[in-house]
Amino acid sequence: MITIRKAEERGVTDLDWLKSWHTFSFNQYYDSKYMHFSHLRVMNDDILKPGEGFGFHPHNDMEIITFILDGEIEHKDSMGNKAVIKRGEIQKMTAGTGVMHSEFNASKEELLHLYQIWVFPDKKGLTPSYEQKTIDYEKSKKGFQLLASNQQLNGEIKIHQDAKMYHAIVQPSQEISLDVDISRSIWIQAIKGTIEVNGNELSGGDGAAIVNESRISVTGKTDAELLLFDLK
Repeated sequence: MITIRKAEERGVTDLDWLKSWHTFSFNQYYDSKYMHFSHLRVMNDDILKPGEGFGFHPHNDMEIITFILDGEIEHKDSMGNKAVIKRGEIQKMTAGTGVMHSEFNASKEELLHLYQIWVFPDKKGLTPSYEQKTIDYEKSKKGFQLLASNQQLNGEIKIHQDAKMYHAIVQPSQEISLDVDISRSIWIQAIKGTIEVNGNELSGGDGAAIVNESRISVTGKTDAELLLFDLK
């Protein structure tokens, strides 16, 4: 069964420096029907103006993943990490017992477009940690590339939850598939272009909750990019 969350139905924060679309309830946007999906708590689609961003602010007991679509983000945190994350990279921060961090558009000229994703951890009080990884785009063009898991089987980033995060890039008429345990919950986020997922069309910003399915089939309708979450 597939339930589609259309991009235009998401909550919106529209500020002078930030445009953010919220798949799930976040900040001042609240919808009791969209609080989270399994352990997936936040799926924010953010566009930041040049030089703008979030000053130092706290987080705790959350796995926070940043995925860059366009531009570069400058990150600093209370663990001493200073980094610039650009298109083609993924960042994860385990907030655990508590961490402060800031995020700013590193460019003074270009917009920054990113997804910020939060996953509930499998336990509270974890030691805060930081990871950053380069995405192999050529691998993502051949099928679903595993970017994050709780096992780190092939060098993916570590998330403290029974969950996996995949990335894929498809061309028109290209079909890729992934066999999944029918007991799992799957979330697909279309981030660029248009795809067909098990017969259902999704365009950039659309999400889909999938349950009771053992195979996920994705066909490109245009050049497209997507994320897939395999959840408990």
